[in-house]
Amino acid sequence: MKSMVTKRFLAALASLSFLLGCAGVPAGVEAVRNFEIQRYLGRWYEIARLDHSFERGLEKVYAEYGLRGDGGLRVVNRGFDPASGKWKEATGRAYFAADEGVGMLKVSFFGPFYGAYNIIALDGDYTHALVCGPNRDYLWILSRTPAMEASTTAALVARAKALGFDTQRLVFVKH
Repeated sequence: MKSMVTKRFLAALASLSFLLGCAGVPAGVEAVRNFEIQRYLGRWYEIARLDHSFERGLEKVYAEYGLRGDGGLRVVNRGFDPASGKWKEATGRAYFAADEGVGMLKVSFFGPFYGAYNIIALDGDYTHALVCGPNRDYLWILSRTPAMEASTTAALVARAKALGFDTQRLVFVKH
């Protein structure tokens, strides 16, 4: 019995590491080029997302990006849970997955497991961004401010739809 439990645990761990270890970009999608990390640092508000259990129900969601001493980034994600009346926070680290001029990062919030963080659209002023994970199940629309002009939001949603993301499932975040 103990051996069977151990095998199941190891299988679950292997599956989890495979899913979280994905640091690629979806087929037909490209990360931005000429990316400048210094300009990306600071606070980004989540305007919309494809929902997942780790963010479900959260409002006022934002992320803070800062430099780490080891050359990576410190990532702090925060969101308010109105059901509990409390803020939830996760701190992680990120590193470039490719050339530093390409907006492809690998991010970890626990252990040695990394997930893809691909910046697939970014305006010249670094005021709004479209970010995806390793597949089309993960998508975020980010802004430097808690509100974004409707025309900008619509343009980013249209871009995501053209890239094959299911934009009908987007959750727009209350701030």
